[in-house]
Amino acid sequence: MHADLLFTGGPVLTPEGRTATAVAVTGDRVTAVGHDELRELAGPRTEVVDLAGRLLLPGFQDAHVHPVPAGLELTQCDLSGLTTAEETVAAVRAYAEAHPDRAWILGGGWSMEAFEGGTPTRELLDAVVPDRPVYLPNRDHHGAWVNSRALELAGIDRNTPDPADGRIERDAAGEPSGTLQEGAMRLVGELAPAATAADRLAALLHAQRHLHALGITAWQDALVGDFLGMDDPAGAYLTAARDGSLTARVTGALWWDRDRGAEQIPELVAKRAEFSHGRFRAGTVKLMLDGVAENHTAALLDPYLDRCGCATANRGKSFIHPERLPKYVTELDALGFQCHFHALGDRAVRDALDAVEAARAANGPSDTRPHLAHLQVVHPDDVPRFARLGATANIQPLWAAHEPQMDELTIPFLGAERAAWQYPFGSLLRSGARLAAGSDWPVSSPDPLHGVHVAVNRVEPGGSAPVFLPDERLGLADALTAYTAGSAYVNHLDDGGRVAVGALADLVVLDRDPFAGPPEEIAETRVALTYVGGERVHAAADA
Repeated sequence: MHADLLFTGGPVLTPEGRTATAVAVTGDRVTAVGHDELRELAGPRTEVVDLAGRLLLPGFQDAHVHPVPAGLELTQCDLSGLTTAEETVAAVRAYAEAHPDRAWILGGGWSMEAFEGGTPTRELLDAVVPDRPVYLPNRDHHGAWVNSRALELAGIDRNTPDPADGRIERDAAGEPSGTLQEGAMRLVGELAPAATAADRLAALLHAQRHLHALGITAWQDALVGDFLGMDDPAGAYLTAARDGSLTARVTGALWWDRDRGAEQIPELVAKRAEFSHGRFRAGTVKLMLDGVAENHTAALLDPYLDRCGCATANRGKSFIHPERLPKYVTELDALGFQCHFHALGDRAVRDALDAVEAARAANGPSDTRPHLAHLQVVHPDDVPRFARLGATANIQPLWAAHEPQMDELTIPFLGAERAAWQYPFGSLLRSGARLAAGSDWPVSSPDPLHGVHVAVNRVEPGGSAPVFLPDERLGLADALTAYTAGSAYVNHLDDGGRVAVGALADLVVLDRDPFAGPPEEIAETRVALTYVGGERVHAAADA
């Protein structure tokens, strides 16, 4: 019986290592893995791909990503990649001048390190857009930059109290300065015009093309629902799943409304049934436990430091009450939901693990596969608990490097001891924890090969900074496994994430074999071909 697709002449990354040089695909499955003997499976209609020494591996899977907001931002005022206040303000001016018909200036992606203290002012925006409201989330989407017109429309002034889950940055006179942190973002964000259903679908398909070009065949959308005025991607996924334009395999993480409690669980059960169709499944619940370290909202066991190195009274924010969290997680687990935690600070990580432990004690072993994303600061006592509880460590490797946001806005306020607990990938792996990997795009680049580069080197691609906590580096095989089999595990794609007989033919051909070159050159690797279920969804121009 002839194969539909045959790869020959290059290394193949199997679960046992680079142990094969040929792979046959029939229909949507891998049907043979071996060497030159597989050439006899080639028939007149077989597509034969000569690897020519390039590496064939399972398709990458992003375990924490936001494609629809990313796709929308690319079509709005895109500030990603800019590094100074001057060029960021100039980009806003240029966008506003090019779009005089837009009632609001929307977009985002600005870098906190471009502005003193990470908090740009309304006056900078007023100088270039004085007449229309501006709402621009930053790169990590935990803060937003607004102008005076937006503050006026929202009724925000010196007398407006901070919401319980956020903070209005203020100047020395107590007036709103132009940056809204966490839950304060909704005060303006909910006033901004929502994208249309057509806009959201176009953004999803644009993002899907981009992700396929990076070798990503499946992902977990980490926010399906309404949050701080962001657009709910559920409708776009359902439309694409029904009309066949969703070529990726997608797990949707339903948003846990942190202003409510267990009364929302029946609604989540209904959404799980409503939103699961074809290649889109919604059997996960996203619980956002804290914020981020750069704006001092990540939940810490001990207080943040001030600029002088003295302890403050601030331990960050817990968006879901830690005493109620175990009950919620136990009930969700009993109903078969996977829990996907945003847990960035060491207190949030501990709260998440405590909740998983409570669910295990109440419900017994289950296959719900909880995972904790971000894991910036993990107390050493909690590292071994991941393996013991069966909780997957969902890492975002690109953040584990020296760069201005780390060196100027994070390390000084954590102190030396806690700074050394950041992104403990190596420690988690050595403790027996399962690793999955993702990007949090549009927070950072969705390119898995850039993430692998940082996981292996703990230096940004092209960077010359010192290695960031070198003992926490991963080997290349382990980093690739996190982006393939590890993420497939949390996505419940048990027949994916590996090259083996019977596995889904979700495959990627790179333009080289990164194992054959120095680790410092991993980020130079590009994707040549991407297949989902044996169907080609991307081919580079020189493939």
